[in-house]
Amino acid sequence: MEPPKTYCDFIENLDEDNVHKVYHHMQYGFPVESDDELFGRLILEINQAGLSWETILKKQDNFRKAYANFSVEKVANFTEADRLRLLRDAGIIRNELKVNAAIYNAQQIQVLQKEHGGFKNWLDHHHPKTLEEWVKLFKKTFKFTGGEITNEFLLSIGYLKGAHKESCSIYHKILKHNPKWAETE
Repeated sequence: MEPPKTYCDFIENLDEDNVHKVYHHMQYGFPVESDDELFGRLILEINQAGLSWETILKKQDNFRKAYANFSVEKVANFTEADRLRLLRDAGIIRNELKVNAAIYNAQQIQVLQKEHGGFKNWLDHHHPKTLEEWVKLFKKTFKFTGGEITNEFLLSIGYLKGAHKESCSIYHKILKHNPKWAETE
């Protein structure tokens, strides 16, 4: 059997309550307004590196709890004790580089908030860009954000087209909610 070409193809025959289908129908490609939720999505994408997306989706509530409901302010002020707590938390991915990146990235987002009025404002200020330009910008600004992580993060929050194929029922829903798609390559 040929593997699915898109995420839309992949979820097609899954049960309605499957974590992939729920994510595809409710989150993937939809705009995210809150800096904390944008930060949370970045944490999830970073933690997916080297693992299955299903693993991350099944642990997303654990990530939310472990990372203070994805509060940029709280995570930016995590102490060494918090870092060690995260590294011992079996409910999330216990990878030192990923944990350190989350704390560092929260601190970087605070800088962006001061300079641009918000993480979302910073993204909007730089939109539209090519994927290559985004990757360069993310690598300069954050830790643990290579090409694939940056691409998936931007797809997942609607800053790049491609999260859904045009024949997908969700595609037109997102188009209504996300005029940015008309501006992307």
